[in-house]
Amino acid sequence: MTYILGISCFYHDSAAALLKDGKIVAAAEEERFSRKKHDSSFPEQAIKYCLESQGITINELSHVGFYEKPLLKFERVLSQHLQSFPKSWKTFLSSMPSWLTEKLRIMKIIKKKLQYKGDVHFIEHHLAHAAAAYLVSPYKKAAIVTVDGVGEWTTSSYGIGEGNEIHLEKEIQFPSSLGLLYSTVTAYLGFSVNNSEYKVMGMAAYGNMNKKTNPYYEKLKKVLEVKEDGSYRFDMSYFIFHYANKMPSKKFCTLLGGKIRKGETEITQRHKDIAAGLQLLLEDVMTKILKHVYKKTKCDNLVFAGGVGLNSVYNGKILKETPFKNIWGQPNATDGGSSIGVASYIYHSILGNARNYVQETAYLGPGYTTGEVREFLDKQKVKYTEFRDGKELIEKTAKLLEENNVVGWFQGRMEWGPRALGSRSILSNATNKHMQLILNTKVKHREKFRPFAPVVCEDDALKYFDCDKPIPEPTDYMLMVYPIKEKWRKKIPAVTHVDGSGRLQTIRRKQNPLYYDLLKHFGKLTGIPILINTSFNIRGEPIVCTPEDAYRCMMGTGIDYLVIDKFLVKREDNFQDKWDSEQYALD
Repeated sequence: MTYILGISCFYHDSAAALLKDGKIVAAAEEERFSRKKHDSSFPEQAIKYCLESQGITINELSHVGFYEKPLLKFERVLSQHLQSFPKSWKTFLSSMPSWLTEKLRIMKIIKKKLQYKGDVHFIEHHLAHAAAAYLVSPYKKAAIVTVDGVGEWTTSSYGIGEGNEIHLEKEIQFPSSLGLLYSTVTAYLGFSVNNSEYKVMGMAAYGNMNKKTNPYYEKLKKVLEVKEDGSYRFDMSYFIFHYANKMPSKKFCTLLGGKIRKGETEITQRHKDIAAGLQLLLEDVMTKILKHVYKKTKCDNLVFAGGVGLNSVYNGKILKETPFKNIWGQPNATDGGSSIGVASYIYHSILGNARNYVQETAYLGPGYTTGEVREFLDKQKVKYTEFRDGKELIEKTAKLLEENNVVGWFQGRMEWGPRALGSRSILSNATNKHMQLILNTKVKHREKFRPFAPVVCEDDALKYFDCDKPIPEPTDYMLMVYPIKEKWRKKIPAVTHVDGSGRLQTIRRKQNPLYYDLLKHFGKLTGIPILINTSFNIRGEPIVCTPEDAYRCMMGTGIDYLVIDKFLVKREDNFQDKWDSEQYALD
């Protein structure tokens, strides 16, 4: 029996993943345990969970892998600071302590913190992304594309996967980076980098998405040179991220016609048009890249990973705008997902084991037994009712949703990756035109322009959405945006974005039968089997992990009910001062 642990940490979204004979048996981000969003620290708690899930100790592992090569990354960091000296001096000094105490000492930290005595493997960052996308995909052969901010030197790469081998053939190197361009505009628009790029993607729909009339599309094209094969090169006079802790230069700000927006200030139409111009440019470059990759690989299957792989608006256009016929994406496309990549690469490409597993689920995190949930509720003196069986649970919950209650849904094992997929979700009625506003103000405490995602059973999706046929599996992980069919837009207003689209999640019964059956029963009551599915958290917090996390979140927000395992908890029945805090105070 071969156990392999993959680790990613010290930049953002630290995570751990455990493989047993090539199968992913556990995976989780550190933030879910520490409750620090995008926690970058060494993932001790995530590792502990992975090991305990299989009842093994650290030295029963055959191998441990790390998702990049620290020395190669340090070479790039030194190079960029030397080239920009003396402007880079201040940033260089501030960055060195973490390099000297953590990032260059990975081997010692793993050995010391975990008391691990075995082998530790290091592979390059984009190879880990590629492995996370290909080696657990359903394809025996596929083109591979990885695009993110930056790994060691690489920012974009493509290649081919066949059998258990991966060959990355071409790359674009730092400082030219589509991910960093998106982050630069994110910073300019007043949002946090490595956290809020998806907000800019959502905001783009409110802007001018016409290339001919959006002036910012043309302006942004000036910051990089793009060739027909999709390769690109930055004009670095528009950026300062290579030597400072900020991203856009004064020239970049002048190009877009103003100063950097300060957070929480008004978002104007100009800001929305800038977001739209950025999205248009990203889609242009990505389409050129993918067409070139298809021409070179002559392979109908595409797999993708890297932070840009979470741009679900573009993902939904790939099959229409490129020659690829099939696509698959790693549910956790960012750095956290690379922990799966390095573990899979060790098992298949280093050890030479044949591929015998396809990742068909994201439910890889901690789960809690009925006894454990009951013990928590009783210990905290929570008032609850218990469902007699699954049928009553589904019928009662569907009725609550039909009556426009907001329901916290806590069932089974926690999701892997940034999306709630029906295990740690907040559910509500998609047919209620007021529900988006209710959720954004009473529960999520977030920007009012942000859309909510619809969830629909896979066998119902084509009735309501202009999806690709057959429906691509990345929709299971909320990785693709599609147009909602015109006749249904006014009937599901709470999940219809301003441009008529929805970032849907499809659910197949084999993945999550309880969730699937809830949707079907809600459809019987309302005539439309679609719910709002948003992550079970509030702004600035990670998705809930434990029963305590879920109860706290409900008691501090406008969530009406919590359906947790076999139990129903009504918020109004459980007001307790100790659960109320400024952290969760409503506006």
